Amino acid sequence: MSEGYKNVTEIAGEPISQEQLDRAYTRYKWAQGFCQDKDVLEVACGVGQGLGLLQKVSKSLVASDIDSEILDTAKNHYKDRISIKQFSADILPFEDNSLDVIIIFEAIYYLQDINQFLKECFRVLRKNGHLLMCMPNKDLYDFNPSPKSYAYYNAPELTKLLHSQGFSSTFFGTHSVSTVSFRQKILRPIKKLAVILNIIPQSMKGKEILKRLVFGKMVPMPNEILDNMLEFSKPLSVSSGEKDVTYKVIYCDAQKR
Repeated sequence: MSEGYKNVTEIAGEPISQEQLDRAYTRYKWAQGFCQDKDVLEVACGVGQGLGLLQKVSKSLVASDIDSEILDTAKNHYKDRISIKQFSADILPFEDNSLDVIIIFEAIYYLQDINQFLKECFRVLRKNGHLLMCMPNKDLYDFNPSPKSYAYYNAPELTKLLHSQGFSSTFFGTHSVSTVSFRQKILRPIKKLAVILNIIPQSMKGKEILKRLVFGKMVPMPNEILDNMLEFSKPLSVSSGEKDVTYKVIYCDAQKR
């Protein structure tokens, strides 16, 4: 990521949909299962809403982002509780074989050179270490890419990239499109048309109006997501060899072979 990502990042205190909050809670609860007594790094952590959940179970935790303004929000909240540093995801300042888990949530598409990032992860992770990722499903017909993104990946594409760098991979999905509200079902075709016409607002502020229309009542994004604040629904397995059109969010557990 680079400077200027505050306009496309969920900032603590700003209104988000209940679904967005549930997505954030789900991904960090999922990550907790890999981080028990482990040395953990979260890159592109943004304002760090999930760091408290990770710290609760990990042996050690470092968080990073390249945007200093965004990081200030995380630093001001966590103070000395968590080591939060500024550095790029393509040059990880860690020794070889020094970490057990690397996390990058909702940010892989902001990396200009994903292969360089994967090489760094492979170098830094210990044998059988995990690289955890999640991303919006680009194969849904109403998918809308971030204006600052470079590339999105589905399971088959990411599997190929990961295997070329020495990782095995397993995929999961959450938030099925079949369970969305009637309001969302009605408005999805309208969103698709807006994507085609390129008239969806580019900033988080501009998108807030549309989110209120689609999701209804909004809630403030918390500075820190707390354990048991919501019900956790475990991500469900999806094929690594086929495009998925069932789930809004795709998860990947890549393990260093």
